[in-house]
Amino acid sequence: MSNQPPDDDEQLLRQLGYQPELARRLSGFSNFALSLSIICILAGGITSFHVGFNSAGGASIGLGWPLVCLFSLGVAATMGQVASAFPTAGGLYHWGSILGGRACGWVTAWFNLAGLVTVLAAINTGTYDFATAAFGFTPAPESAALLRTLVVVVVTLSQALLNHFGIRLTTQLTDFSGWLILGLTTVLTVALLWTTQHFEWSRLWTFTNFSGLPEGAAVFPKQENLVWLFCLGFLLPAYTITGFDASAHTAEETLGAAHNVPRGLVRSVAVSALFGWVLLAALLLAMPDVPLGATKGFEIVPWIMKSALGNGAAQALLVGIVLAQYLCGLAALTSASRMAYAFARDGGLPFARQLRAVNPRTQSPSAAVWAAALGSATLVVLLRYETIAAIGTVFLYVSYVLPVAAGCWAHGRSWTRFGPFQLGVWFKPLAVLATLGCLFLLVLGVQPPNQQARPILGGTVALMAVVWLTFERKRFRGPPSLKTAEKGA
Repeated sequence: MSNQPPDDDEQLLRQLGYQPELARRLSGFSNFALSLSIICILAGGITSFHVGFNSAGGASIGLGWPLVCLFSLGVAATMGQVASAFPTAGGLYHWGSILGGRACGWVTAWFNLAGLVTVLAAINTGTYDFATAAFGFTPAPESAALLRTLVVVVVTLSQALLNHFGIRLTTQLTDFSGWLILGLTTVLTVALLWTTQHFEWSRLWTFTNFSGLPEGAAVFPKQENLVWLFCLGFLLPAYTITGFDASAHTAEETLGAAHNVPRGLVRSVAVSALFGWVLLAALLLAMPDVPLGATKGFEIVPWIMKSALGNGAAQALLVGIVLAQYLCGLAALTSASRMAYAFARDGGLPFARQLRAVNPRTQSPSAAVWAAALGSATLVVLLRYETIAAIGTVFLYVSYVLPVAAGCWAHGRSWTRFGPFQLGVWFKPLAVLATLGCLFLLVLGVQPPNQQARPILGGTVALMAVVWLTFERKRFRGPPSLKTAEKGA
């Protein structure tokens, strides 16, 4: 239930300089379910299980996952305080502009939009790879790459079609997705633990160097520094617990946004962290042979499930997992389109007039939906999955750290009016921790075998600097409430 009447939502939006255009139909649960669907522990947690396990072994699951999830919860909480004060579509861009100035907002917007579009490509590509591994489909080598690209592009366009029909249909699907994730995770966890004959609890804290495996397709290059490998294993929860900013991007479609958006941010991370930890621990404990598991690479989770549950039960659960992954992509496209709409609304994108258009029948930014989908499909054609996943994570965490750092600096200075969700004296320490942690994840995200993300990140920063200093600094004005906010609003 909403704690804020719809009229108050619209009044607050007008105070921030915007006229209501989008359909405000999301309940607090729907807002939470959208972020839960994008995080989707049945997507990132399962398709990237080998990223954690093949670093420092079971300790990356038992110890590394909760450690990074606690950090992500801190990031979500600090973002929640800012979202409560400024509940607008494209939230991070708006926050960065008001708290850090036009340049901060503009850079945040581009990194966040690029990250969301890239993550959508990673989700759908990962879904295809997982489905083929799960169901034993092996296309002919000469056509495998083309078939993969075609299927992922078609999947992305189908998600755009569903989003095109408006937030009502999308909400029904993401609400279902939220329950599906929680229910399927519970069933899978219980089934794995029920069938496990002998519990080797020490697996959860045992450090084992699995770098260099699988041979010929190593998750991480062979190395001896186990501490650094443990840190590289942080990429598993980092890949998974991301995209929760969807709660902020749909703020203008959420009832009681100042209350329900921060709740959606924090709850989606907390629930995903807990359910994900238990599920991944169950997979680790049910693994028939730990050293053998390290040789399975991307196929490790289907192998564990079929070994522990039998082929029939495993196949039934795998169908549900693939469906959850598809709905994860659907929710990711919803988030990306709202970011594109919000940025275009303030003139930040090329073809802004077209991209900010709202379909009068569905009250959905249809042009932004299709633009985000086409951008994601293009990335699928150009880049490999691992690079797409690394770039998406890096870009998103850059967009997270900028407004959080700006909020830490502006807190009590230019930012003095807050929303109902507040952390009190904990905001600044958590904001500093979130900033430092995001910077560390950026370093991890560009390490081998994802070193291709390094020049892409560097080139993106250089290009943004040139474009901003040459063109956008004089042209781009930012959100309409910027001047008022800078005076203390």
